[in-house]
Amino acid sequence: MMTLNDGRQMPQMGLGVWQMPEDETAVAVGHALQAGYRLIDGAKLYGNEEGLGQAVRDADIPREDIFVTSKLWNDEQGRDAARRGFDATMDRLGLDYLDLYLIHWPVPAQDLYVETWKVLIELREEGRVKSIGVANFQEPHLTRLIGETGVTPVLNQIELHPAFAQAQMRAVHDRMGIATQSWAPLGRGADFDSDAVAGIAARLGVDPAQVIIAWHLAHGLSVIPKSQNPERQKRNLAALELRLSDADIAAIDALDHDNRTGPDPETFSG
Repeated sequence: MMTLNDGRQMPQMGLGVWQMPEDETAVAVGHALQAGYRLIDGAKLYGNEEGLGQAVRDADIPREDIFVTSKLWNDEQGRDAARRGFDATMDRLGLDYLDLYLIHWPVPAQDLYVETWKVLIELREEGRVKSIGVANFQEPHLTRLIGETGVTPVLNQIELHPAFAQAQMRAVHDRMGIATQSWAPLGRGADFDSDAVAGIAARLGVDPAQVIIAWHLAHGLSVIPKSQNPERQKRNLAALELRLSDADIAAIDALDHDNRTGPDPETFSG
């Protein structure tokens, strides 16, 4: 578990549901919950909040033991739009509250992220959201949010994998007391065959995905790999018990070559 800057706890590892078909999401999330996952990361953009919510409601697990995240999309920024966007997300999920709500992208060209952040603060104060954070924010965006509202996000979810290790942003987060959560944590498999990852996997008798997940965990990051396959979900979760040596971690660190695969947060508008 990780302790967020608002005092709440969040599982360090969870399941991402990006690109899961709506009609398959409930089954996939259900399998994950049965396997032991307790953090499920969703978003309005993913188009499968109904399936995610159904799995949570149908699970024979107390609601308070499942940590559910969703995100506000770019066209929902602004005071009134953010309220409507949140209400629509909750209608689709069919849940009474959300554990974590994120602004999905800063979209600096719109210049609405501070206004939107103030809405998230209100939703937290109303008890409709337990914790609030952001995704894909850069240091200037975070500095402005905190400076204008006095409220620091609990978490920033950013693209992060061995080829794009984001050391600078991780240091910013550490300084500000913000948890780092990695999206695309496996780098879409690009480093699976590298000498470092493949060699460690062979020596430890595990698969490359488990090695990379263990690398994220060793750095104190939250990680949300996506998988619909029940056996793959179990293997990914087993990486929580995998311990890498300092030499292993350094070898994977050396794979970093600033290879961003997703959009640039400074220019992306969706």
